[in-house]
Amino acid sequence: MPTLIKLSGDRAASADDSYLTVGAEDAIPSSGDVILSLARFQAEGESLLAQGRKVGVRLESDEEVESLVQALPRLSVVALAFPKFRDGRHFSSAWLLRERFGYTGEVRAVGEVLRELASFMIRCGIDSFEPADGSTPDEWMATTKRYRHVYQRAADDRAPAFVEREA
Repeated sequence: MPTLIKLSGDRAASADDSYLTVGAEDAIPSSGDVILSLARFQAEGESLLAQGRKVGVRLESDEEVESLVQALPRLSVVALAFPKFRDGRHFSSAWLLRERFGYTGEVRAVGEVLRELASFMIRCGIDSFEPADGSTPDEWMATTKRYRHVYQRAADDRAPAFVEREA
């Protein structure tokens, strides 16, 4: 089972994952929290939500976050799958979830999640991570503090360098 790192303010900590990721052919357990693929959620999600369970959706990089807009208020986690470190499409998905759609639940990075991308993921609104490189929470946060200044606005509300200069 991958390590789960969750952010709380400007701190990161290891966390227990209460969710079971259910594959396309796997049986859905009768109880507990689950993360489903988008196709499986569209087929079976309503019945799981009606049971009062916590349900999440795993989006692959070629799936659009807009397909979840109606369900977002009822989803507890959106897991964004990064297939390769070079595929950054889900940076935009995370930003859309937070800024355009006002999603306040957990946005989780899964797949090829590398420590070098930590600060960018946080800036886009991702708040939990399954690092593929075995990073610890301390290593993860050290990477995010590597650079003092940022140069544009983002979902993390850090003041860009030009705002600091004006102050």
